[in-house]
Amino acid sequence: MPKITFIGAGSTVFAKNLLGDILSFPELAESHIALMDIDPERLRTSEIVAHKVAQAVGAHPTITVHTDRRAALDGANYAINMVQIGGYRPATVLDFEIPKKYGLRQTIADTLGIGGIMRALRTIPVMLEMCRDMEEVSADNIVFLNYVNPMCMNTWACYRRSRVPIVGLCHSVQGTAEQLARDIDVPVEEINYLCAGINHMAFYLRFERNGEDLYPRIRQVIAEGRIPDWNRVRYEMLQRLGYFVTESSEHFAEYCPYFIRRDRPDLIERYNVPLDEYIRRCEDQIAGWHRMKEQFESDAPVEVRRSHEYGSLIIHSMETGIPRVIYGNVENRGLITNLPEGCCVELPVLVDKNGLQPTRVGPLPPQLAAIIQTNVNVQALTVEAALTGKREHVYHAAMLDPHTAAELTLDEIWALVDELIAAHGDYIPPLH
Repeated sequence: MPKITFIGAGSTVFAKNLLGDILSFPELAESHIALMDIDPERLRTSEIVAHKVAQAVGAHPTITVHTDRRAALDGANYAINMVQIGGYRPATVLDFEIPKKYGLRQTIADTLGIGGIMRALRTIPVMLEMCRDMEEVSADNIVFLNYVNPMCMNTWACYRRSRVPIVGLCHSVQGTAEQLARDIDVPVEEINYLCAGINHMAFYLRFERNGEDLYPRIRQVIAEGRIPDWNRVRYEMLQRLGYFVTESSEHFAEYCPYFIRRDRPDLIERYNVPLDEYIRRCEDQIAGWHRMKEQFESDAPVEVRRSHEYGSLIIHSMETGIPRVIYGNVENRGLITNLPEGCCVELPVLVDKNGLQPTRVGPLPPQLAAIIQTNVNVQALTVEAALTGKREHVYHAAMLDPHTAAELTLDEIWALVDELIAAHGDYIPPLH
């Protein structure tokens, strides 16, 4: 049976969902589950939940708990990463509050923009340490499943510096497909799609049912005035680019310079952009965790329902040989031909006993490649800063970020970067 290590297992609800997915498979029901976190209180809660999940699905895994990462990874076949370096406080709050002083507003700030850059600078070094641990103590065939944002930057850096096979996993592709299916009133099980790009900026190149193109039905949502209030940005960009993007409207609003503008507050209302949204979500999640902690630690059983995350499907396919196609974030080696070689791309990946086998898509429509490239520029420079320790590339990344460049002068960008780096202290390794 495989050993599956959860790094950051104190993310109790997410860990619970993945555990339910994994242990629901009979072939994985006796796996060794190693739970690791630096927070003993959260780890203890996750241990209780793991035993309850196993009981709920009739599984009999070996469950161990660790505050030492190397011990948790010793002999592991799979490592699942779900950490948040710097936590909500101080790091996430700093990513919002300091830019706000300069007039730079954000919604999620975990993937691109100045918030995404800072999150990458504090996360990449830790993920490279994880990779070194895996190289030294884990099974030779270990696979690293990364759920941590900024997905492209983190995964790209690991490809640059480690030989551990890594795939970045997100639920935006399958989640958005389900949303679109509801918008056009077609069962998602009947829909076939091909999607490609980068994480949070991948586009549905095909969206069809039995060979019928469903894009006319998606455009009908616009014509009939049925655009959901929370999805105005993506439908707007569909009209401009001709393709629907995977990540939510609040995310996408900060990947381009058109929607969050301090000189145009009317755009915020017109496109219903929720500023500081991630701050609200974090506050709700923290309050919710304390409520759920009492429930999890009571005698009440937990409810287990299969999620739409890909992690368990990858492990099951690799263990059993049952082939599946998932959407993963992998190194671009001739996969999308009009995006830079070596960058991190999101596209279909075949999984079976031979491991992860990405699908070659070829060229994207030129307008899609062009808007994606504006985000890849920022990712490339941030990864370079993290790997070389060169402070100048942090300025360059911020300078080329579409949203930041639309709002701030060069002097403001330099000052903002300096203030953020100083405020992060030891969370970011020294830059020179």
